[in-house]
Amino acid sequence: MKLAVVVTTYNRPDALRAVLEGYAAQSDDNFELVVADDGSTAATGDLVHDFAARAPFACRHVWHEDDGFRAAAIRNKAVCETLAEYIVFTDGDCIPGTHFVARHRALAERGWFVAGNRVLLSRRFTERVLAEGIPVHGWTGGRWVGARIAGDVNRLAPLLSLSDRPWRKRRPDLWEGVKTCNLAVWRDDLMKVNGLDETYTGWGMEDSDLVVRLLRAGVKHKSARFGAPVFHLWHEENDRSRLPGNQARLREVLAADTIRARCGLDRYSGAPETSRS
Repeated sequence: MKLAVVVTTYNRPDALRAVLEGYAAQSDDNFELVVADDGSTAATGDLVHDFAARAPFACRHVWHEDDGFRAAAIRNKAVCETLAEYIVFTDGDCIPGTHFVARHRALAERGWFVAGNRVLLSRRFTERVLAEGIPVHGWTGGRWVGARIAGDVNRLAPLLSLSDRPWRKRRPDLWEGVKTCNLAVWRDDLMKVNGLDETYTGWGMEDSDLVVRLLRAGVKHKSARFGAPVFHLWHEENDRSRLPGNQARLREVLAADTIRARCGLDRYSGAPETSRS
């Protein structure tokens, strides 16, 4: 199975560097990494270029001009730049654990999207991780317990590793709480719903919209909790001035029978078909 990780970023190369180091240390390096850049300056492109030269896997940088928060659009563009049949979406401030890719590969199942969760790092600890290059991607349980006692992380439960039993499919129709900071979807299913809806601009709701439409298309929710967490670096709250409009748009989708994005992957002519192996 050809797998690609799509990492969104915007003008935060120090955080992206820590994230990239986490991917360089994966126990499963048989994947492609696509950095989906929402309009950063040249510093981000330079970082990705330098990383790609030494990465043990293919790594590319996909960019569009800075025109506000357009995460849906740059994710769609990134999907169209890879032939992978399975896409793991995450963010450039979310550090993966060493087995993140391996766990997502193991959880992949036709007919299901897989949604994971995150551990939040405090502002103080985030500053230390970035300034000192602390390799938290390789930390084991004992060090995280110490971090929790020190107030450096908000919880430990996501770090527990539970077996892949039927409980992962306990809520197959759940869309609330699913976030694109840790979401894996088959490419064929993304094509079926026309990817993310680019009419969502500004922070919020584009991931919920995608998941609602996947469910309508017959793709079910499988949980990656206690299996594939990410470590979310602290940041200031995003500008939420467009959130009310995005929430209204999502309510319209929920009230209708919408499956395909109004403005999605079909914008990109010549989008590659799935490559299977």
